[in-house]
Amino acid sequence: MITGVGIDIVEIARVGRALRNPRFAERLFTAAEREQLVCHPRPECWAAGRFAAKEAVAKALGCGLAGCPPGDVEILPGEKGAPAARLLGETARRYPDIRLWVSISHNQTDAVAQAVAERSERHDPDSDAR
Repeated sequence: MITGVGIDIVEIARVGRALRNPRFAERLFTAAEREQLVCHPRPECWAAGRFAAKEAVAKALGCGLAGCPPGDVEILPGEKGAPAARLLGETARRYPDIRLWVSISHNQTDAVAQAVAERSERHDPDSDAR
């Protein structure tokens, strides 16, 4: 069952300027994400897309960044290369049965991401009797 949808758009140039401060990446991205960031040919595009995805996930969960800090959302390539999101830390404990679907896209100036939060439906044996 879908429990939430979130979308966010980020200016790539703004993120590029923020990346000049190394603490920006340390605050927003996990160690595994930072490994991906330094290897990317356009790190500002990569970072803008991932930041938009983290914002979109927070919106899909309905709690915003205050209830879902960026470090509690990890966006890495999945099996087939598409972005895959997973929750970490306190956010993972608060949402143990949520599965996330994320899509990221870019143009020359902006990165946009959409997230869908899905909760697995539990079978209700009483529903069979109705």
